[in-house]
Amino acid sequence: MTARFGYTLSSEEHAPAALVRNAVRAENERFDFVTVSDHFHPWVQNQGHSPFVWSVLGAIATATERLEVATGVTCPTIRIHPAVIAHATATTAQLFGGRFSLGVGSGEALNEHILGHRWPTPEARLAMLEEAVGVIRQLLTGDTVDHEGRYYTVENARLFDPPDQTVPIIVSGFGPVATELAGRIGDGYWGHGGDRDLIATYRKAGGSGPVYAQLNVCLGDDEAKCREIVHRVWPNGAVPGQLSQDLPTWTHFEQVAPRHRGGRHAERHLRTGPRRRHRDRPHVPRRGIRPHPSAPDRPRSGRAVRPLGAGTARGAQLTVILSRRSSGARRTRAWTGTSPSAAGRC
Repeated sequence: MTARFGYTLSSEEHAPAALVRNAVRAENERFDFVTVSDHFHPWVQNQGHSPFVWSVLGAIATATERLEVATGVTCPTIRIHPAVIAHATATTAQLFGGRFSLGVGSGEALNEHILGHRWPTPEARLAMLEEAVGVIRQLLTGDTVDHEGRYYTVENARLFDPPDQTVPIIVSGFGPVATELAGRIGDGYWGHGGDRDLIATYRKAGGSGPVYAQLNVCLGDDEAKCREIVHRVWPNGAVPGQLSQDLPTWTHFEQVAPRHRGGRHAERHLRTGPRRRHRDRPHVPRRGIRPHPSAPDRPRSGRAVRPLGAGTARGAQLTVILSRRSSGARRTRAWTGTSPSAAGRC
């Protein structure tokens, strides 16, 4: 498989119009695809934004011609009913003319608790996700759907503008149970990327689609400045495991993150000094950390991403240099992959 490069639009860090401008710039810079996160809240207040992703996607569709786009990811289980997600997906796919993929995951309480529903257990959320994906696939056919399931009811529902082409559904998973589910119901998988055991689990469960992972990086010549930006703008990257799924508000993330501000968190995000090659898994999105919520939405100079080398998808040697400015540091976010897709925590 041939590696491809993409750019992830961080809804948590940019206003709606800025996301559209960044997508246009990504297309002009010849990225293969972009993804866009779907959040009701940012992780922390310093990120400062959280627009409605489906409106942003419509604007991106009209502003681009070649760029492939995906949600990264949408939770179709609690905050929004899967029938509504199917409706939004069908319309968005029509606007993109075959350039859209739907990334789904089991979500985080940060975004899904807002309507007052009890936050389910991980096992229940995965069962809900499986049923939701089934409902979405049925509706996207354009047939009339009646569904009476454990979690969802759909009566006499039909999409009169179904997508002209099959919309790939990419399922996220960061543990063996979720990864096995992705292999059974997904057209692709988004996980850690470097975890060969989970990739094997996905393949063993029947997954034959592309595999994605995400890298968060902070680029700059000043290591101290990079560390400061990581801890200020993206401290949620240090929140471990299940905790990141269960905390309900940005305030909770701000309270917990300082307890995990060890060196390993910063090291995972830093890129300073000479360019170095590193080994990536098949599809690796990178999240960029901008210096401050009021900073420019795009670099003032230089290319947003510059590939220095690439190999085959498995065991690819990839180097990606994201927007570098003459001074300071900028958080950026990028992907490599064989097709556009998305995924999230699960």
